[in-house]
Amino acid sequence: MNKIIITRMDGQILTALMNGKRAAQLNLEEEETSILGNIYIGKVKNIAQNISSAFVDLGGGQMAYYSLTENKRHLFTNQDSSCRPLRPGDDIVVQVSKDAIKTKDPVVTGCISFTGRYCVLTTGRPRLGFSSKITDVSWKTQARQILSEEKDEELGIIVRTNAQSVPVEELLKELGQLKDQYGKLMAQVSYRTSGTLLYEAPPSYICSLRDTYREAMEEIVTDEEDIFCRIQEYLKIHQPQDLFRARFYQDPLLSLKNLYSLDKAMEDALAKRVWLRSGGYLVIEPTEAMTVIDVNSGKYAGKKTLQETIRKINLEAAVEIALQLRLRNLSGIILIDFIDMECQEHQKELMDLLASCCAKDPVQTTVVDMTRLGLVEVTRKKIRKPLREQIQKGDKTK
Repeated sequence: MNKIIITRMDGQILTALMNGKRAAQLNLEEEETSILGNIYIGKVKNIAQNISSAFVDLGGGQMAYYSLTENKRHLFTNQDSSCRPLRPGDDIVVQVSKDAIKTKDPVVTGCISFTGRYCVLTTGRPRLGFSSKITDVSWKTQARQILSEEKDEELGIIVRTNAQSVPVEELLKELGQLKDQYGKLMAQVSYRTSGTLLYEAPPSYICSLRDTYREAMEEIVTDEEDIFCRIQEYLKIHQPQDLFRARFYQDPLLSLKNLYSLDKAMEDALAKRVWLRSGGYLVIEPTEAMTVIDVNSGKYAGKKTLQETIRKINLEAAVEIALQLRLRNLSGIILIDFIDMECQEHQKELMDLLASCCAKDPVQTTVVDMTRLGLVEVTRKKIRKPLREQIQKGDKTK
């Protein structure tokens, strides 16, 4: 069972997903500064044909990257044909799909989406899809039959993992709310000017409540009164069945941070070296282009054969690496240098275990392959900044 702990740390809001006594995910955000998920009317400033992209001004000088390869149709504010080529000066509706990372501008898309607890309503992708983690075949078949009638040529529906086994009536109710939200937003488009914020996404701690698997969430705890009120307001409207899980923590003798050792969890999540129970360790090195993880035997002094020793350390490392990717929010290309194994069966066992552990990550994570040099390639979708950058940003504002 998981607990979501929300508190303030060094002028930022910390959201910690605790799995037992261990932090499984940490996220720091400056209050009211993230634009991830926001929907704007943006003005196309220029088009770079050589990289098939456009740069869009979201207002206030905030530029964003808009891929012309991924966005074949555009949501023009003047109801112009969405199939015509994009031109500088055009006003289009866009949504921020990736936060700015380092020197890179945020990424925006013309495929607008509204996310609920059970489903996502999308434009530009008129299909009906289901989370790959939904395993109840009979429920999925029933839901597909009913939801097929709700889909049209303009809007698509993605059913999230949290929807599994939920009465389809609940799913339809939420879908209706998301459609109303979309209709109200589009009704504003024709009379709003460029730079207008049409929709502000909820803060990340609210998104954590929405996205945490329903059956795994035990409690939501905060020691900040304003955050507690915001959580209650959200739950009353969107997740009334979880309202009883919210708790306001008050103890003058022991702070919430100390109760859950959040300072230590943050320190460990930023450390270069991660020790394994076997005595082996990981070295995690984020670079500009990719993240490199090295597995070392360290202090391990087992009595088994060399190959069996290597197998044991590598398998333990695979489980820990999947946890560290989520904890540190590492994304992009990840190269893992496991200890060399001669046995092909051991290699396959390692790759299968790593893939199984990575499949549990809510963020799309793919184990690609093992190269001829024995390096394992993994990719993890970029959405929010990695934890180390969230910390650095907070430090600069002190």
